[in-house]
Amino acid sequence: MNPPAPILYEDNHLLIVNKLAGQIVQGDKTGHKPLVECFKDFIKARDGKPGNVFLGVAHRLDRPVSGALLFAKTSKALERVNALIRDRRLSKIYWAISRHRPDLPEDRLVQYLYRNEKQNKSYICPPTRQGAQKAELSYHLAGSSEHYTLIEVELHTGRHHQIRTQLASIGCPIQGDLKYGDRRSNPDGSISLHARYLHLIHPVRQTPIDITAPVPGTALWQYFEKSAGLNP
Repeated sequence: MNPPAPILYEDNHLLIVNKLAGQIVQGDKTGHKPLVECFKDFIKARDGKPGNVFLGVAHRLDRPVSGALLFAKTSKALERVNALIRDRRLSKIYWAISRHRPDLPEDRLVQYLYRNEKQNKSYICPPTRQGAQKAELSYHLAGSSEHYTLIEVELHTGRHHQIRTQLASIGCPIQGDLKYGDRRSNPDGSISLHARYLHLIHPVRQTPIDITAPVPGTALWQYFEKSAGLNP
């Protein structure tokens, strides 16, 4: 029995998977079955559980994004993971591929975003705008090829489409991300944004967990994984 996405880590409290681009984490208006429900069914069948399976969504990844995704297998673990996220004690690092190179090889971006619900899109805005939320990330140039740039991003806040919006604001829309200004879509409908690393202290065992999510199998992703190395 194969899981709905590769499992990177699992114990009695946590489940970390390598989400595939195109999978939705939670239900949306499309009506497609979300990954959280697929994993509930998988765990129920694999472990022969007679009752309902608890699986809490600790954080989300956009549908066209791939990479490390954390679920909690108990309500106690979910509550504690939510506290880690709230206190900024869960570290998330992403890899993004762009057709453009940032002017600065590294920088810390502090901006304000507002979300247009109707368009499902976020925009840079003045801090005084109603609904504006502070968005903060750090990035550095992690690799380059003849036509593409690999940008490593560490999130300090978790806003709607934050990386997509902020990288586009410095002239580096993510490859395949037509919504934020890239000129051409990816053949599989993905965007070239991958949740590469996840670090946290286990909410029950109090031991460190460091997860590296293998990149998708395309030639460009494989090139950057080999050239940038496996460590952040």
